[in-house]
Amino acid sequence: MFSHVMIGTNDLDKAKTFYDNLLSTLEVRPARVDGHRIFYITKTGVFSVSKPINGEPATCANGGTIGFAANSPEQVDKWHAAGVAAGGISIEDPPGVRQGPGGKLYLAYLRDLDGNKICAMHRMPS
Repeated sequence: MFSHVMIGTNDLDKAKTFYDNLLSTLEVRPARVDGHRIFYITKTGVFSVSKPINGEPATCANGGTIGFAANSPEQVDKWHAAGVAAGGISIEDPPGVRQGPGGKLYLAYLRDLDGNKICAMHRMPS
């Protein structure tokens, strides 16, 4: 359904370091830099971080969450640990299983360096 997701940052170099470390836990290669933007390109889509082109400060979305797919609960835990080590802030409950209408999910939530809410998710077998 989606071709890409782009979020804003106020410090592209710090964002690249943060997301390179974080997304490497999900087997994503380091970002490609394109001027004021960085791109993580995978077979399933593109995640990008950009300095706002209007020159205004980047702000995070209130109520927004960007979710990254993980292959296992261990990969979610590794993602979460890498994010905290890179300066992200752990939010909500600790990483773990949540039961929802779609079944059991193993989730972890962070705020990145610019306050964006991000999540790693593994769908547990029924």
